[in-house]
Formats: sequence, C-alpha cells, structure tokens
Amino acid sequence: MRRAFLIMALLAAGLPAAAQTPPATRREAIRIGIMSDLSGSFADVAGPGSVVAAQLAAQDFGGRAAGLPVQIISGDHQNKADTGSAIARRWFDTDGVDAIVDLPNSAVALAVGEVARNANRVALVTAAVSSRLSGDLCSPNTIHYSLDTWSMSNVPSRALVQQGGNSWFYVTADYAFGHDLEKQSGEAVTRAGGRVLGSVRHPLGTTDFSSVLLQAQASRASVVALSNSQADFINSMKQASEFGLSRRGQRVVGLAVYISDIVSLGLEATQDAVVVGNWYWDLNEGSRSFGRRFAERMGGRMPTDLQANVYAAVTHYLKAVEALGQSTDGRAVVARMKATPTDDTVFGRGEIRADGRRISPVYVFQVKKPAESSGRYDVYRLTREVPVEDSYRPVAQGGCPLVPRGG
Repeated sequence: MRRAFLIMALLAAGLPAAAQTPPATRREAIRIGIMSDLSGSFADVAGPGSVVAAQLAAQDFGGRAAGLPVQIISGDHQNKADTGSAIARRWFDTDGVDAIVDLPNSAVALAVGEVARNANRVALVTAAVSSRLSGDLCSPNTIHYSLDTWSMSNVPSRALVQQGGNSWFYVTADYAFGHDLEKQSGEAVTRAGGRVLGSVRHPLGTTDFSSVLLQAQASRASVVALSNSQADFINSMKQASEFGLSRRGQRVVGLAVYISDIVSLGLEATQDAVVVGNWYWDLNEGSRSFGRRFAERMGGRMPTDLQANVYAAVTHYLKAVEALGQSTDGRAVVARMKATPTDDTVFGRGEIRADGRRISPVYVFQVKKPAESSGRYDVYRLTREVPVEDSYRPVAQGGCPLVPRGG
C-alpha cells in the first residue's frame, strides 16, 4: 500500500507540469514572403511583378508542398536595411514565414540574409547584385539568383574589348554599387588588353549629366561605361544620346541594365547598346509562355530577368520543401537546393554552387533599332551565349567560408 501511495503521489505531482506543457505547433501553410521595393526606384524591375512571379510559381507547383498550402505574402522594405530587417524578424518570429524572396537593394539583402541566418530560415536573393552575397558574406541560409556585380561588369567588358573597344571611360554613381562595378569592369578591361582612360563620379539621383558627359566626350574613349542603374542610368543614357556620343564614334554601354530601362528610354535612344542578362522573355518557347502569362496579370508588361528569377527560386525552393517534408530548418532546405540541379520551364537546367551562387546561362544582347522591333517589348537581339566558366566569378576567388579549401 505504501508503494502504491508513493506511485500515486508521484503521478499526481506530474499532472500540473504535464497540463502546462504547450501543444506542438501545427503548421498550417508554407509561407513565402516577397520582400521588395513596391513603390520606389526598383518597383519596375522587381516590386509588384515579383509578387506575380511568385504566385505563378506556386500555382504551377499545384498550390501545395509537403501536404500544405503555399501562401505568398508581400512587404515593402522601402530601400531601408533597418526596415527590411524589422519586417524579416516579424515574419519569421510571429507570422510563420519560411522563406524571404526578391530583396532588391544589396544593403537590404545583406541585412535580411543575416536575420535569416540567425532564425535558421531561408533568404533567396533574386534582385540584389552585390557579389559579397556569394563571397565573404555568404551564408548557409542564402542563395543568390540574380547576376552580381562581377558578372555584370566582367562579361560586357571582355565582350566589348574583343569587339574593338580598347579604351574606356567610366561615368560612375558615387556609392558602393557604382564603385564596385567600375573597379571590376576596369580590371576586366585591363586583363583583356584594353585601357582605362579615366572616370567621373556623380551623386545618386543626379538629373543633369551635362558636365559629366562633357568629360566623357573629351576623353575620346571608344567606350563610355555607365556604372549606375535605374533612374541614374535612364537619365545619363538619355542625355548621352542627346549629346550625340554615339554619332561621334563613342559606344555607350550600361553595366546594370534591365528591359524596363530600355522600354522607358525607347529604342531611338538605346539602339545598338550592349546589355548582359541571364534571361529575356523572347529567348525560347518556355520564356515566351511565362512572359505571356505574366503580362496577362501585369497589364501587358513583360517580366524582367529579376522577376523571372523569382519564379525559378520559388519553384526550386518548393521542390526542396516537398522532398524534406514539413521542415522549418532553413539550412537543411538550402543544402537540399544546392544538392539538386535546378530545372524549370523558364530558365531550363542549372545548378547552385557551394557558395550559394545560382549558375545558369548568361547572354549578351544588342538593343534593336526601331525599324527592327515588332512591338514595345521586342527590344533585344541575342548576339552571344557566354560560356559558364566566363560568366561567373570562380568559386575559389570569392572568399566564401562555405567553400571547401581548393574550391
């Protein structure tokens, strides 16, 4: 009886503790957050179109992964790293978001990537271009889909030197992004046998490029490289056309150009410009099919390569989730994504390296003349598919600590 009493007492003592144990959290959905610039300078190249691309990817996957519905939510980081970090923490800590996708603006992408690392969730960078994302600041929780500053500077620089553009002058936005583009392009020009004659820097948001372009003109460089983007690129390219640089024999090239920039400027101002990208809507039947479906939801606007990156990233992420089950382990999901070749109807086959760099074909395009175009978004003529080994920084040179010694 004494022994039975002790057992009953122990059981009774354990009941309150058992009653206080919270039940296991039941997952209701796979939640993917599209964090973008929804109303600012990156809204055309990413923004609302990135949300549509993610929705199309989820729809094509069947709307479910690992037995759970896929939900797409969105947020505006307003091009502020602290705002992006705050949204990411809220999404991960209280809203049950499993992965954050898009992230135009490299400062925001790097900040959100660190939040994802600490929370052990996933960051899929499909819009920011800092090469540090797969370099010294790489993360086991991050994959970089968009072309980076290494590819955007090295590929067109080598191509143009090979075509006879032996002397270069840079018009550079005076912040880290512009400096990085100029530095890496200049090094590529020198390695290819060309010469850098000089450069001039301008503040972010400049509207009058007169003095800058006069210096470029006076340099007599065969290539004037615009190391800027978005509104700065549009304004400098438009004014370069008005100054007649091309008519005087100088070739103007943008190092960070998207189809929305060309459409905004028009073919008259951009004809014959060289553009490097990893995707174009009129490349093949798969890209054309995606482009048409996207345009139906976006009032006729064709997708940029950054928006196509979102489709590919969400598709590959859902494949990894499906394979692993209802895991919230971000590192495990990213490891599975790296171990599985990428394959979708929009990009075709590719791979993800140990440093998180997605590898897919890179193309050199030339902007069509107005008479060659059959419509508003018929702007590029493919001139070359660049060998993969020339398209991306060698994995051993990036300084990513995830890469085994020997690369």
